[in-house]
Amino acid sequence: MKQILQNMSTGETTIVTAPAPNVSSGTLLIESKVSLISAGTERMLVDFGNASLISKARKQPEKVKMVLDKVKTDGLMPTIDAVKSKLEQPLPLGYCNVGTVIEVGSKVHGFKEGDRVVSNGPHADVVRVVENLCAKIPDNVTDEEASFAVLAAIGLQGIRLLKPTLGEAIVVIGAGLIGLAAIQMLLANGCRVLAVDFDGKKLDLAKKFGAEIYNLSEGDDPIAAGMAFSRGVGVDGVLIAASTQSNDPVSQAANMCRSRGRIILVGVTGLALNRAEFYNKELSFQVSCSYGPGRYDVSYEDNGNDYPIGFVRWTEQRNFEAVLDLLSAGKIDVKPLISHRFLFDDATAAYSVLTEDKSVLGIVLEYSSEDTQEKLIREITLAKGETQPVADVVVGFIGAGNYASRVLIPAFKETEAKLHTIVTSGGVNGVIHGNKNGFSYASTDIDALLSHTEINTISIVTQHNTHAKFVQKALENNKNVFVEKPLAIHMEDLEAIEQVYREKEKAGNPPVLMVGFNRRFSPQIQKMKSLLRGICEPKSFIMTMNAGAIPVDHWTQDPEIGGGRIIGEACHFVDLMRFLADSPIVSMQALCMGNANTDTKAVTEDKASITLGFADGSFGTIHYLANGASSFPKERIEVFCEGKVLQLDNFRKLKAFGWKGFKKMNLWAQDKGQKGCAQAFVNAVKKGTEAPISSEEIFEVARVTIEIASQLRKQR
Repeated sequence: MKQILQNMSTGETTIVTAPAPNVSSGTLLIESKVSLISAGTERMLVDFGNASLISKARKQPEKVKMVLDKVKTDGLMPTIDAVKSKLEQPLPLGYCNVGTVIEVGSKVHGFKEGDRVVSNGPHADVVRVVENLCAKIPDNVTDEEASFAVLAAIGLQGIRLLKPTLGEAIVVIGAGLIGLAAIQMLLANGCRVLAVDFDGKKLDLAKKFGAEIYNLSEGDDPIAAGMAFSRGVGVDGVLIAASTQSNDPVSQAANMCRSRGRIILVGVTGLALNRAEFYNKELSFQVSCSYGPGRYDVSYEDNGNDYPIGFVRWTEQRNFEAVLDLLSAGKIDVKPLISHRFLFDDATAAYSVLTEDKSVLGIVLEYSSEDTQEKLIREITLAKGETQPVADVVVGFIGAGNYASRVLIPAFKETEAKLHTIVTSGGVNGVIHGNKNGFSYASTDIDALLSHTEINTISIVTQHNTHAKFVQKALENNKNVFVEKPLAIHMEDLEAIEQVYREKEKAGNPPVLMVGFNRRFSPQIQKMKSLLRGICEPKSFIMTMNAGAIPVDHWTQDPEIGGGRIIGEACHFVDLMRFLADSPIVSMQALCMGNANTDTKAVTEDKASITLGFADGSFGTIHYLANGASSFPKERIEVFCEGKVLQLDNFRKLKAFGWKGFKKMNLWAQDKGQKGCAQAFVNAVKKGTEAPISSEEIFEVARVTIEIASQLRKQR
């Protein structure tokens, strides 16, 4: 398949060839026919990509603060690398797609192969879209007309919040694509409409649709125009569809409104509100969120859970359907909004027009009708991987998310391993990071990867709930396995993995199994380990993870997807304490923060104290806390023994108290041992030696962590 990507670092717009995505549960695979470039949104993204680093920072001051906070904890160079990596991650462009369904995932209802549908899929010749973000196209609506449905739904949602009634006077500020669509819908609703814009050509279209117009470039008093339009009483409502950093549209809207008028923002403007302008009239102001209820709701968009129509009449999907019905009935005419047509393969030229001509309206991309099977190839060759030499360790990667692409894949790249194939669900990330790191192939076919005879090692960096099944399949295929933590999120899955591994062990020469517990490989932890090696008496540990809060609905918080933060993150410290104690865990006790309110959705297990006891008499407490200040060290490790203390902050500053001949070990940049961890694993595979972490410790830590999470959940 081919897809359009925008590089947010260089501003370059490119068409990338990638393996086709696999249809998954709750999704549709769609072969694109046309897609619409959203002039406002996509021009803004392209302009941002072309801007200098300073300009980017000025546009996102909240991100600058996050960067400065990261410098304090992680150091300058790791922060620069993280920012650079983020900007270099290409962004898929587009969200107004029309095509034909070619595959239907499980648990999908109401769609079948051959259906003509609109979706919020990107500009790509094959897209995978969740069911709730698709809608069937009426027979009398053309593909080009239907491509406006998603964009028009943004205006429709703003109108729903505005709640106009028959005969009301409504002003639309901004006569771009969304504004012009909204004008027609308001007129269809029986409203009188005044369109306000700087562009005379766009206003001419608004006038043809039936609106009165006011050209800002020809006058300087839109407020007077609004008052005149309302016959001196003030307009009933204002829909702001403009894109500007200025505060003027909101101020103008407030001043032209009648008492208790309504203002809805569907565009992007400055929001320095003047209290007096709103207070005196008791005006209502609301920002509209995209296509409607369900937007950014994981349960609705990702998990396919619809809102009951009796409680939420108009969702994203139902707004798409409403626009399509208006198009079918002839209440909206979008043909005059098409200013350019380009073949999809000429998309770079389309974006040049978009950035150079500010008067552009609708740019339609037309896709070729070449053999569908050619678009559905699920493995492609990457040119940069062809020069790789023969190696003892040949690695296939499953997953190329943020951690994999920014940390783990580069760590493996620095080893003697050959990076063979990278598999991702959507395909595009595999191509991007495969080319960047010298992989030979990019694929979306996991089964082919696991059965490939040349590949002897699999690295798994996917969502936590998939780890166990991939590990088990890889072991069954006699592959060495490196899996990012956790090994499993359920005890039965852990037992299944251990059973397979023990069977391989009994047969002789088992694969190397490794979990990415990288912290034990950091230079400062290795130093601590060497100092503690000569201590015979029991030790006391205090490990504090100032984890920071994340949203309740984040996938890592879901016990069935991420396993929760104890299994998904605190496992690092269970392993680290086990490593430093160098003794089996014989007891555990966990206590989470009490739930002081009645909110059953509140997460409490990420504010917990975990005490571990060891066979040699050592003990330690892990404080995993999501309610601390970001200015406090994120990770602090303290060891007390024989009248001595070791203290490590953020894997940068190690202090020693009472240790003869050793006082401190500070690093310029944070080093959590990721490179050392990958190198140790590759060395073990290459030399045929035991894994860097014994299988006994791997299964012990996994079992203990799952039991800790279970104990905490029983306290709710």
